[in-house]
Amino acid sequence: MKQIHRSLFTLMLLAVLFSCTKASLNYAENGNWVGRATFSGIAMGAGASFVINNIAYVGTGINPLIPHTKLQTMFSYSATAIPNKANGYDSAYGSWAQVGSFPGQGRSDAVGFTIGSTGYLGSGLANDGATALADFYSYNAAANTWTEIDSIHNGDSSYPRYDAVAFGFDTTAYVLTGTNQLYYFGDIWRYSPSTNTWIQQVAPPSTFSPRSGAISWVYNNQGYIVTGYTPGSSTATGNLCYDFWRFTPGSDTSTQGWYRLRDIYNTSPQSYDDSYTDIERTGGNGFLILGQPTGDKAYVTLGSANGVDVTYTWEYTFSTDLWNEKTPYEGTARTGACSWTLTGSVPSTAGVATTRGFIGTGLNQGSTAAFSDCEEFFPNQVYNQYD
Repeated sequence: MKQIHRSLFTLMLLAVLFSCTKASLNYAENGNWVGRATFSGIAMGAGASFVINNIAYVGTGINPLIPHTKLQTMFSYSATAIPNKANGYDSAYGSWAQVGSFPGQGRSDAVGFTIGSTGYLGSGLANDGATALADFYSYNAAANTWTEIDSIHNGDSSYPRYDAVAFGFDTTAYVLTGTNQLYYFGDIWRYSPSTNTWIQQVAPPSTFSPRSGAISWVYNNQGYIVTGYTPGSSTATGNLCYDFWRFTPGSDTSTQGWYRLRDIYNTSPQSYDDSYTDIERTGGNGFLILGQPTGDKAYVTLGSANGVDVTYTWEYTFSTDLWNEKTPYEGTARTGACSWTLTGSVPSTAGVATTRGFIGTGLNQGSTAAFSDCEEFFPNQVYNQYD
C-alpha cells in the first residue's frame, strides 16, 4: 500500500501565508455568490454529502459547541424554484428537511458518494478525535432507511481512514486517499453493490501523491482528484499537492487508467500557469457547472492553505485543461464545508447552464465555530448583483 508516515513531518514549519483579499480581480465579470436557504440543522462542519435524484443529503460532522461529540443527523436540500420568482434570487430559494439519522457512530471527515439511486456514507473520524473508521452505510431515500454494508477491508485487515474522497459511478464506486493520523494513503478501493464487497485496486502511478483533504469530481464517467495535503511529497509546495489526475474506472478484472493532467502550480516553462499561485489547498470544496456557453466547468473553493482559511475560487475548463480565477467565496472563509452539484437550468438572467453548484456549512480555522449558511455560485453573473 502506498503511504507516507505522518510523524516524520510533524515538525515541518508552516510556509507562505495567503491573503484573502484579491484586489486584482475584475468583479464585474468573474461570477457571483448568492445566498440560499440556511442549513436547518445546527451549525456544523466536517460533514459529508451525496446526491440522490437531484436532492442533496448533508450530515454527520462536528458541532464545536459540544466538544468530542460527533453528529449523526442528516438533512436533505432541494433547490425547487420559488413560484413566480423568475430570477430565483430569493435568500430562501430551496428548502431543507431532516431525514433519517445516520445509524453508525457519530463522526466527522467522512466521505459520501452515490451509486445509481442509492447514497453511501462512511469512514471518518470518531468522537475521540483519534480513531479512524472503516465502516460504511447505504441510504434508501424512498424508504428513508439506512443499511450497514461491508467495511473497507482485505481479508483480516481493515483500512480505516478519514478525509478521503470518492468517485461514484452508475454501478460501482471508488474510495481513495485519506489519513489515519499515522499515514497518508494513496491506495484505491472499489465497492460493488452487487456483491457488497470492497476490492483493493492497482495502486496509482508512483508520481501520484498520497494525500488527505483532496477534492474530487466525476465527469463523463471519469473521476478527477486535485488538491490535498501531502507532507514531504516531490509534487507539493508547502505540503499542498499540486499534481492533478484523471481516473478511468475499470472492473474487478481489468486495470483502471490514470492520466496526469497539468499541474495546478507554476511548474511549466510556458506562461499558462504563471498565475497559478493559490489553487492548492486542503479541506476545500468542488462542484460542477456544466452546459455553459464556454463549455463544461469544475470549481474549487474554500479550504485552508498553510494554516490559513482561504476563499480563493478557481474554474477548471475540461476541454482545455486550464484554470481561471473567479470571484472569491463571498461568505466567511472556512474549511470542512460540504458541496454538491444539482441538475437544473439557472434563471436566464444568470447565464445558461445545465447544472448548479452549492456550498454549505463548514468550520473556521481551529474548529471553534461552525456555519449554517448556504450559497450558490453563478459563474457568469456580475459580482454581487443580487444579495
